[in-house]
Amino acid sequence: MKIIMQQIAVISCAITIPLIAACATPTVDKHSRNLAASCAACHGTNGRSNGGPPVLAGLEKSYFITQMMSMKSGTRPTTVMGKHAKGYSDEEIAMLADFYSAQKP
Repeated sequence: MKIIMQQIAVISCAITIPLIAACATPTVDKHSRNLAASCAACHGTNGRSNGGPPVLAGLEKSYFITQMMSMKSGTRPTTVMGKHAKGYSDEEIAMLADFYSAQKP
């Protein structure tokens, strides 16, 4: 009987722990994830660059938005990012900020 109770406890944990983890993980809008996919070529998957381009994962939302808006307006000199930033609406930049701020660096 003791072995059966231990097995039930193990099975319960195996089912419950992933459910708790899924609830703790922030949900990300699919459109935001799709927007971020185009950034992955340079900034890495989910913004985790391996060097060169900056890491975007974990950036504070307001910092990300400020930088993107300054690239979009041309007040921050860039090579390629100014062109990319101009292609995003203000709403899409905010969505990207939400996405990257939710990522672990």
